[in-house]
Order: sequence, then C-alpha cells, then structure tokens
Amino acid sequence: MATEKDNGEVTKKRYSDEELEEFRQIILEKLEKAREDLKMLMEAYTHANEHDTNDTSPTFKVLEEGYQVLSKEENSRLAARQQKFINSLENALIRIENKSYGICRVTGKLISKERLKSVPHATLSIDAKLNQPQKK
Repeated sequence: MATEKDNGEVTKKRYSDEELEEFRQIILEKLEKAREDLKMLMEAYTHANEHDTNDTSPTFKVLEEGYQVLSKEENSRLAARQQKFINSLENALIRIENKSYGICRVTGKLISKERLKSVPHATLSIDAKLNQPQKK
C-alpha cells in the first residue's frame, strides 16, 4: 500500500506481504534460539543444587552456598529477561499477521528495514526511541 505526499513523493504505509514473510522468518529463528536459551537457564536454575557442599569444610560451605544463592538470583533475572524477549518476539509475529508490523507506535511511520532486521521486535522508529524520556 502506498500513498502520495503533496510533493508527489510516494511513501509506503506498510511492508509488503513478501517483506513481512522475510521478517517472520527472522523472528522465528530468533524465537527458536531464545527458547533454547531460556530452557538452558531454567535447567541451570533447577539443577544448581546437584553439586552440594555437604562433604566440604564449614567455611567453604558458607561461601559456596552464598555463591549458589547469587547464581540462582542471576539466573532468575536472566530467565525473566529472556521470557520478556520471547513475549516481544511473539507479539511481533501477531503484528505480522495483522499486517501492522514495522509501523512505529508513536509516529505511525514505517520503521526502517535495517532496524527491524537487527531488532525485529521493535515497535518504535529510531527517532521515536531517541525522543523517549530516559529511564533511570
């Protein structure tokens, strides 16, 4: 779909079905890898106690248990972040099905192909992203 601007220049309102299919393939590949990574994080989290410290000295045992707690917390944070990434990719697939993929939710303009190829779950153009208030 294309519309004509006042100066005669043609701009697209959305990506073509062929382009959407190309993006869908990129997202499916990233989704598969992200799910594998999440599975590994979850396995690392659930199997963290298999190397127990029952037969070691008390001082080492306290240090090792402290490390295990920190390691579990870090794995938990990484798993939560990975799940958020997976959800974003799944939402991008829904936008592809709705043919609204690649449209900036702030400006309503198309997000550049280069940006979508590197960040396929993006919902903001680079301009809109740069104009967002910074998180602290």
